[in-house]
Amino acid sequence: MATSSTPPPELAPPRLALRDVCKSFPGVVVNDHVSLDVRPAEIHALLGENGAGKSTLMKIVHGVLAADAGEILWEGRPVRIDGPAEARRLGIGMVFQHFALFESLTVAENVALGLGTRDTMKTLSARIRAVSDGYGLAIQPERHVHELSVGERQRVEIVRCLLGAPRLIILDEPTSVLTPREALALFEVLRRLRDEGCSILYISHKLDEIRMLCDRASILRGGRVVATVDPRQETARSLARLMIGTAPPDLKERRREPDAATPAGAMLEVAGLDMDRDDPHGTDLRGVSFAVKAGEILGIAGVAGNGQNALMRALSGERRLAHPEVIRIADRPAGHLGPRARRGLGLAVVPEERMGQGAVPDLTLAENALLSAYRHHGLVNRGLVHRNRSRDFAGRVIQAFNVIAHGSAAEARSLSGGNLQKFIIGREILQQPRVLVAAHPTWGVDAGSAAAIHHALVDLRDRGAAILVISQDLDELYALSDRIAVIAAGRLSESRPTHAVTAEDMGVLMAGLFEGGNAHVA
Repeated sequence: MATSSTPPPELAPPRLALRDVCKSFPGVVVNDHVSLDVRPAEIHALLGENGAGKSTLMKIVHGVLAADAGEILWEGRPVRIDGPAEARRLGIGMVFQHFALFESLTVAENVALGLGTRDTMKTLSARIRAVSDGYGLAIQPERHVHELSVGERQRVEIVRCLLGAPRLIILDEPTSVLTPREALALFEVLRRLRDEGCSILYISHKLDEIRMLCDRASILRGGRVVATVDPRQETARSLARLMIGTAPPDLKERRREPDAATPAGAMLEVAGLDMDRDDPHGTDLRGVSFAVKAGEILGIAGVAGNGQNALMRALSGERRLAHPEVIRIADRPAGHLGPRARRGLGLAVVPEERMGQGAVPDLTLAENALLSAYRHHGLVNRGLVHRNRSRDFAGRVIQAFNVIAHGSAAEARSLSGGNLQKFIIGREILQQPRVLVAAHPTWGVDAGSAAAIHHALVDLRDRGAAILVISQDLDELYALSDRIAVIAAGRLSESRPTHAVTAEDMGVLMAGLFEGGNAHVA
């Protein structure tokens, strides 16, 4: 909290100043003489395409990486940040895009490790509950992280950061898995922290929220700062133009009405799916029914933790069912089949968790391409892996989806979050699946790349694929879906044509206020 002896923000030195910061990795310059200031009591956005160097720059500020050259000033004094502990000592907290959590530990144990606190678990759990409840980011301290959805894990990271009472908070895509209501609640928290003198560095690809929330915005392109602007005086399109150097492509209205001419027959059918949770804090699925025809996109919305993880596991084959007929793929019973057999029927899957589930961090992109595409493009023949073909296929994904990476030999962990997401999406789409199930397809992806992914999904639909998109981004679902349904407390609403579902309708459905609990195409 600012005191009477504290100079007003406009007269005080910058809370954080970067001067000519450089960082390179083998074959690529990530940060090229970056200079920017973050003032006390301001929310400062950092914008840029995937791979523009945003996350690397913030890892330097947080002490995770060391700069090759340049200077960091903290409240006017040169500092050397040798690690996250030193960053926390200065008052710098960070919420990473890729979660830094141990899955086998509880929420409270992860928070204790991150804070280095001497509080007992009972005391710390009480603090976690108080902070999370106050910020509208409800989490349960006793739950194990492996039981949590992506949205719930994001809440843990945010609460852990706030418990450290930082003077500068770095937030990397904090709303990517939050509902609009959760995002607005977070914005209120951030505004209150700003008004109390805290500085916030905010990384997001959601340009409208940048315009709504942030006081200033610095734009990175090709590793350099190309502009610093007042985002409230810009449009989303002008910000996107600064980010990518040209206007982003528009996603034209290509939605199909339910009675439009499409290939006949449901390619993915779920009939009366009942599935008990396999952990104490999970969500039971009850009476979930829907069908997706060839040549259409069905969108499923919902607040994180309402059964999306369980539904993805049931559809992908990670969780097999006792009754084969509950799930049918291409008119074949599939409920009893595992992931490999379902892929043999034409299923492709983009999982919720891209690092670890969608890709193996230590494997190259060529090796990661092989993991799910081994049946296609002659990558494996009579049990033998054709490595050249695997490299060629990965290269085609990289080129077609504009993945910024040091070739097909790059390890998955070396990619930014958005570029890894583009690679996983491209890997699945280029297999030309009959059925695609995708969770959060544009999570952490910049505006231009998100539009390109949307176009690719619509193109796949128009070639006759049945596509199911599970997302918390309502704008994405409205843009993509021909029909839309909502999952709440493990039940699925009846689907409706997207144009017939208002924002108010979505709010009611997401609260679970619907009859029955199943959606089926007529």
